[in-house]
Amino acid sequence: MARFPSIKLRLALMAYGAAWVVGLPLVLLYLWRRGRKDADYRAHIAERFGLYGPPMRGAVWVHAVSLGELRSAVPLIDALLGQGERVVITHFTPAGRRESTRVYADAIAAGRLRVVWVPFEIGLCFAGFFRCFAPKYGLVMEIEIWPRMIMACRAKAVPLFMCNAQYPSKSYARDGQTGLRAQIMQGFAGALVKSDLQAQRFASVGVRPIEITGELRFDQPIPPAQVAAGKALKPARDVVVIASAIEGEDEGYISAIKAVQAVRDTLFVYVPRRPERFDEVAAQLMAAGLRIARRSNTLGPDLSGALPQGIDVFYGDSLGEMYFYLAMATRVVVGGGFNPKGAHNIIEPLALKKPVLVGPQVFTIEYPFKEAEAAGVARSVPDAAALAAALIARDDPTSAQIDAFFAAHAGAARRTLAGIARLLA
Repeated sequence: MARFPSIKLRLALMAYGAAWVVGLPLVLLYLWRRGRKDADYRAHIAERFGLYGPPMRGAVWVHAVSLGELRSAVPLIDALLGQGERVVITHFTPAGRRESTRVYADAIAAGRLRVVWVPFEIGLCFAGFFRCFAPKYGLVMEIEIWPRMIMACRAKAVPLFMCNAQYPSKSYARDGQTGLRAQIMQGFAGALVKSDLQAQRFASVGVRPIEITGELRFDQPIPPAQVAAGKALKPARDVVVIASAIEGEDEGYISAIKAVQAVRDTLFVYVPRRPERFDEVAAQLMAAGLRIARRSNTLGPDLSGALPQGIDVFYGDSLGEMYFYLAMATRVVVGGGFNPKGAHNIIEPLALKKPVLVGPQVFTIEYPFKEAEAAGVARSVPDAAALAAALIARDDPTSAQIDAFFAAHAGAARRTLAGIARLLA
């Protein structure tokens, strides 16, 4: 194998580092502007410069850039804590940080876990991070390629592994086997990947060694109180949950809602992906003539209350309550697939035995969507008209089909712990 890093990559890394230093005011401006809608972007800013307060050296480091990555990490973090490890979780977005802080409140209080911002991609900032935490090893959830993070770990001899990793087909085709992004992946100490196909892709760009561990979200804990509340609130009518709708999809979903409701009495539960969009999307739904009730105005903090009569859409303007919404569903539409950015996680609805529909852009969930499609428990549709037709047809899989699919893919947390041990050895 060629020497790492190559001269070309070294020059690129120097340019990348210089760009971060020169562009830092723009990054701070970005955080300040995002902070106008979410004040947490402006909080704990010293951490982004590598200033973290009291040290917690020797922890296992888990980097989960945002909420989705944190949710996939939860089964593994639980397993690490169960082994007696201490854990530091880094995030870039407030949504992930808030959820970590909520889920691990007891571990934080006991001094067994810390939740902090990931440092800026600048050497001095990572130096502060390593002084404070001196991690035993690092796990980067999904596919997050941060060159300075990778090089800083190599310099400090901290093993950094891709975890629950996939190499989406679009990224794989774009990077090529000799591109700079593909080259920088060789700086990881190894990878824990979701499937045989992903192992082949990472190996083709020089990532070594590789362990095939499956998808951690299959082991994700399900909050029983949320499920019970959702079932209790579910009306007698059909309920379709549109989960994690992202920018650019709302118009198509509104069209599908109207088409379905023209044929069948159906309540739609609409949950946008990002809290910054809550007010904007609610206004868009109402401007389309849909009668909505917002979760924030309808139910108490403990999910107690009742749905108003005669509404078209129950609007999910909350975070951390997805299983509550999903428990109400007859079937679920997972967002992102009608946008070039690609579809989001389909495992949560399948965990509750809910049939799943997604848009055509499934490259982001290649595993496990292909397997779920083959098992007949998830379907992709090309556009809003086809989505409406599928919702009207109600050609759903059985609970037994979904159970069998889940049983075939569970156990990733156990396999990941075993894979980490082998990679460290």
